[in-house]
Formats: sequence, structure tokens, C-alpha cells
Amino acid sequence: MSSIRFKNVSKSFGQKEVIRDIDIAVDDGEFLVLLGPSGCGKSTLLRMLAGLDTITGGEISIGDKRVDHLPPGQRDMAFVFQSYALYPHLSVRRNMTFPLLMQQFRWWYHLPFIGRWAKARIENAPDVTAKIEKTAKILALTEMLDRFPRTLSGGQRQRVALGRAMVRNPQVFLMDEPLSNLDAKLRTSMRAEITRLHKEIGGTFVYVTHDQVEAMTMGTRIALMRDGIIQQFGTAREIYTDPANTYVARFIGTPPMNLIEAKLDGTGVSIGDTRIGLPVAFPQSGYGEVLLGIRPNALALSRESATGSLPGVVAMVEHIGAESVIAVRLDGARTAHEADESMDAVMVTVPGYTEFAAGEKVFLMPDATQAVVFSATSGERLRP
Repeated sequence: MSSIRFKNVSKSFGQKEVIRDIDIAVDDGEFLVLLGPSGCGKSTLLRMLAGLDTITGGEISIGDKRVDHLPPGQRDMAFVFQSYALYPHLSVRRNMTFPLLMQQFRWWYHLPFIGRWAKARIENAPDVTAKIEKTAKILALTEMLDRFPRTLSGGQRQRVALGRAMVRNPQVFLMDEPLSNLDAKLRTSMRAEITRLHKEIGGTFVYVTHDQVEAMTMGTRIALMRDGIIQQFGTAREIYTDPANTYVARFIGTPPMNLIEAKLDGTGVSIGDTRIGLPVAFPQSGYGEVLLGIRPNALALSRESATGSLPGVVAMVEHIGAESVIAVRLDGARTAHEADESMDAVMVTVPGYTEFAAGEKVFLMPDATQAVVFSATSGERLRP
């Protein structure tokens, strides 16, 4: 079993607490993505799982075995680093063979002649050779086995790093932003490659990234982190459609979710002079100032006014091929933007090219069935 359990895990460096009370369970065979901005603690959490950093409090278990007290070599995990960490003086074949060699390492391998003979014997063993060739075939590295890392592209080096992890058949694969050094096209192909490998070889994958596209397309579940705390843990669909707070709402999605200042009265919200009915009723305790969250694709744009529409003026139009992104400044209403308070506009996406132009008077019609409501003070999601 390669299920993972973080039970109230914390980590401090001196007086600074960087991981706070992490408590999540990952099922056997899942692809968990640790997502968040730089400095949120995701790589630290991965390193604690690997045993490269100690924990300050809590427990980490793999299957039914507690491992937080074990050294890295006894946790049956393979780590793929951001920098590839290949040995430049070894061929691709020997880089991939190295973990198998270390599994059988003895102290006398350091002796000049006997050690060299013993290493060559292991490297040329039929079972080792077969495993390397099988892994190389899966990763399309067969023609590169006798080349050195300096002669390979970034994507090829990353595949070698993956192969070196695969030959060990570990319970858990750990990956720390492995695609961040690749260009956009290579990242797309490598995302598909890693996803395919996960389906083919099984095992539990834990993947660290700051890229929401990687998280949404690869992960079976996502743990979105901020300042050492998990803000939400769930599937990509759950996090996108049902955000737990305004931080999650604004982090996931491109463009991010719009947050419009409003007043809640139970069965609807008022934005300026416009009232929008909601499909569900909220308890009286939530009445008052709120933030109405709505995705850019849940807003219809028109030149004609209608009941429940929000008047505004087009501030910017971006044509990006398959869709257009339109920024609209609302009349008599404000939006909340954590990253840029000066950007007081609602973002709308429409398919293809649009004829709307900057400076044009328009009306927005929200799809209330896709709207969510947040507290204006705490930012937490309000539930009916």
C-alpha cells in the first residue's frame, strides 16, 4: 500500500512556523498536486515526506507504517528534482542504473579494483539491463542510452530523471517543480508524458508546482497552500467550481474569479442599483456586505439593458485566439482584487473574436446559478 497520511504535521525554522497543522490523507495510486505561490511551504512539505527535512510536530505515514522517524533511504520513495540532478560524467544508461547499484552497495565498492569489478557486474546483470531497456523504451530514450546529459535537451534530461526514479519501482514518486525549466511547448508534452506514466506504472505521485494549469490537468486531487496552511483540498473541479474562500477563488482560473462588492438580503444580492436573485436562500446571519464571486465565462455581455443586468463601460479588450477577454468597469459598483486594488474591473470571456471595443457602453448579465458568495470581512465562503 502506498497511501500517504499527514497527521497534524508542522515545521518551524527557529521561531518561524512555515508548515501549520497539515492533516490530509492521500489514497493509494493517487496523483496529489501541492499547489501554491513561492514561499507557501509546498516544497518543504515534500522534503519532509522524503525525509530530507525533519518535522517539528505530527506524523507522516505510508500505508500503515509511520515513516517520519526513518532516514530517506528507508522510505521507498523516488525524488525527481527541479534541476534534474543527473551525473554529468555518467551516460544515460549509467545514470538510470545508479539507483539499482546503490540498492546493492557494499563498503568495499570503494576499493579501486574490486569495487570497479563489482559495480560492472551489477550494471551488466541481465535483470538490471532488461529493466533499464524496458524503462528507456517507455520514455523513448532507447537511442540515447549511451549519450551523456550535456548532449541532451531539457525535455530529454527530464525523461532521464524520470527513468532513474522509475527503475526503483518505489511506492511513492516525489516531483519538485520538474517542468519549470522547460519552455511552454515542452511543458505541455511533458505534462501528458507524466500523466501517462502515472496511469501505466501506478504508484502514488506527489507533485509540487506553482502552475495552476499543471495542477488542474494532472492531479487527481489538489492541496492549495498559502503561508504553510492548506486552503482547500479536493479535485480540480471541486476547487474551481466550489472555492472555499476568496484566496482559492482568485488563485484558480485564468482570468481569475470576479469578486464584486454586494449586499446580501437572503434570496438575492444588490450591486449598485441592480438586484440579482439567487437560486438559494441564505440565513439571516449572513445578511449585509458580501463579495459575489462569478467566473468570467458565467457573464453574458450585451449592448441592451435587461432586468438584473449590470451597466458598465468596456475598459480593455484582449483577443487571444480561441476567446476574447474583456475588462468592464461597472457603474456604481466595485470589485475586490487582492493582487491589484487599482484594477477595479470585471473580467468577461467570450468565444472567438469580439466586436466590443474600449469605451463602449455595455450591460453584464450574470448567471446566478454559477455565482458564489463570500464574507466581505473574512473572505470565507458563505453557505445557504
